[in-house]
Amino acid sequence: MDTIANFINGQYQAPQSQQYIDNIEPATGEIYGQIPDSTGEDVELAVTAAKKALPAWQAMPLEQRADFLNAIAQEIENRIEELALAESIDNGKPISLARIVDIPRAASNFKFFAHACSQFASESHAMAGVAINYTLRQPIGIVGCISPWNLPLYLFTWKIAPALAAGNCVIAKPSEVTPKTATLLGEICQKVGLPAGVLNILHGSGAKVGQAICQHQAIKAISFTGGTTTGAAIAKLLAPSFKKLSLELGGKNPALIFADCDFNNTVDEVFRASFANQGQICLCASRLYIERPIYEKFKQALIDKANALQPSDPLLAESKMGALVSKSHLDKVISYIELAKNEGGNVLAGGQRVTLSGRCQQGYFLQPTIIDNLPNSASCNQEEIFGPVITLQPFDTDEQALALANDSNYGLATTIWTKNLSRAHQIAEQINTGIVWVNSWLLRDLRTPFGGMNQSGLGREGGLEAMRFFTESKNVCIKY
Repeated sequence: MDTIANFINGQYQAPQSQQYIDNIEPATGEIYGQIPDSTGEDVELAVTAAKKALPAWQAMPLEQRADFLNAIAQEIENRIEELALAESIDNGKPISLARIVDIPRAASNFKFFAHACSQFASESHAMAGVAINYTLRQPIGIVGCISPWNLPLYLFTWKIAPALAAGNCVIAKPSEVTPKTATLLGEICQKVGLPAGVLNILHGSGAKVGQAICQHQAIKAISFTGGTTTGAAIAKLLAPSFKKLSLELGGKNPALIFADCDFNNTVDEVFRASFANQGQICLCASRLYIERPIYEKFKQALIDKANALQPSDPLLAESKMGALVSKSHLDKVISYIELAKNEGGNVLAGGQRVTLSGRCQQGYFLQPTIIDNLPNSASCNQEEIFGPVITLQPFDTDEQALALANDSNYGLATTIWTKNLSRAHQIAEQINTGIVWVNSWLLRDLRTPFGGMNQSGLGREGGLEAMRFFTESKNVCIKY
């Protein structure tokens, strides 16, 4: 049994309640550890530590603060195999994906913001002959960062790194479903000598410790990534306190596939965009709109690839598809497949739970699933499934494709697949999503703003947007 502890004031300690939550390996369905079932008492300890650390951390020269972030990044890279293994066991994703994507990106997050803090400039505005105005951007103080289970260390560090770079102290909560790499991040902070109390990591449920973080008066901003329903509850909870709030929520992302696309490359990339990480990425394409002249050919190509992709033990080097993160999530995804059948959908590939032999016999595996013959109003076209399930629909005109794509309460990301760049520019301007990829997917420049519209979130992360979120702006006017 691997018993995890909270990381408070630079040290590991048991939860004040002495209560724990079971940690289950998705690939086996077996309990392999326990995590703290933390409460407001643990939050209070973390806040006390952060208050003590805050003055020195805020006053620290930028170069020295950046050195700590770069040292953390280097240590993540030094421990890439250990972290990738922990991520794969904890989350169920193929170890190759964790090794190539998740852990390197976590290191990149710290590297990027180590440099960003020294390049973060403020504005000045001259009132000719009268005065000069300049803007100070100062750290907020103590902030809360709450991250999800699908890309555990990747998204955990995506919040923590800019918050620290801006001069804040952080109370961070990883998902209770995938706590392991967050715990190892505490070890890394100890090794590089990050001052005690600057980063505190608390484990437990959203209902207990997550809510306590959100409601603590000393925590002045909350950055949350997760489901839209939880995000709405947090927004409602925080409204009376007027805290700064960033919400990166769900997506129901369209892929617009035109007849003039590079067919073979588009099939490969759209398939990857649909089923990477078992479809458990908020940016995954889940609604595929295909121009009618290539609809049947493209559909068959996707079916062939889905039939060839079989889930397997995520710890195998050759594994391309692992387990869903939990039994409850597996049940949710299967319920949507059944709902699609009831609504008249045709399951063209997959749709069944997979039972493997050996250690993974009780794991949470599901075939990649493709469904068509559903109207755009169907639940599987309107609600986030967050699993390896995609729907297909044909379209005839650019206008129809745009209307279908925009017929959604979400607005996170779109992919457009065409050789006609004039069309791509026009649709990108009119599509109601915060991110548009043309002939690509998940090609990320960390300088760019990240976030969605409508029920996909509030505010933006990434680059200067993150630095602005984790600071307060103050105008100073000097009269001549």
